[in-house]
Amino acid sequence: MSRWVPVVVAVVMIVVIVGVDILFFRNHFWERLMVNVGVVLVFGAFFLRFLRPH
Repeated sequence: MSRWVPVVVAVVMIVVIVGVDILFFRNHFWERLMVNVGVVLVFGAFFLRFLRPH
């Protein structure tokens, strides 16, 4: 596995978080925080399930 995969996953995660924040939750702090935590957990689970080195 390439060592760039975690970097690409992190960049995609950041883009998703910023995009969702700007599009849907601009003035809603707590909702935005909960969605951001959820996105990070989903990306973390995806990474651990499919991209983790064995």
